[in-house]
Amino acid sequence: MIPLFFLVVCAECLVAFLLVVKIGPLRELVMKGLDQVKMRRGTVLTIAATIFVILFSNLVSILKIQNKGSKLGTMTPMDQVLWRTNLLEATLMGFSLFLAFLIDRMHHYMWKLNKFRSDSGDSKQEVERLEKEKLQLKEKEEKAAEEVKRLQKEISSLTENLNKLKSESAEKDKKVGTAEAHVVALQKQAADLLLEYDRLLEDNQNLQNQAHGFRS
Repeated sequence: MIPLFFLVVCAECLVAFLLVVKIGPLRELVMKGLDQVKMRRGTVLTIAATIFVILFSNLVSILKIQNKGSKLGTMTPMDQVLWRTNLLEATLMGFSLFLAFLIDRMHHYMWKLNKFRSDSGDSKQEVERLEKEKLQLKEKEEKAAEEVKRLQKEISSLTENLNKLKSESAEKDKKVGTAEAHVVALQKQAADLLLEYDRLLEDNQNLQNQAHGFRS
């Protein structure tokens, strides 16, 4: 059993080393492997509980051998061999459990770190997207400001033309009023001339009648 636990401890040390030191894609492979192992959590807990029971049994055996030796005053060679064997097995199993716990915590925190980096990358992309949208909005705002200035110039020009047209229209209205008054005056003058013409015709007729009377 000692060679088996020694191989387990070596394997756990290798896994811990690969988690700490990044060597190519090995860390990612180890993380994926640990993810698969954690999916079988029940089996892992069963193995850990079995090792813990064996560890407890070895500790009890070590205590029994020590108590037996203290009662006899010395330990027999067989008891010394058993004591050293149990002590070595207990040490390897305890160190194996410790490394397993350490690997589990390292995997957990590295998984959180990777998630944090992923979220940070997403946040960075979101910030870059917002910055890009901000620049686009700023460009649109500048274009809108230029368009407003252009429209203000056009409005100012149209207002000036409108005022000019109003002035010209008022001047034309004034000329039309003057012309209408002149026409009214001419119409009145024509009416007076017609009246004068009728009177002159009447006087002429009277003169012709008087001249005809004198001749008779």
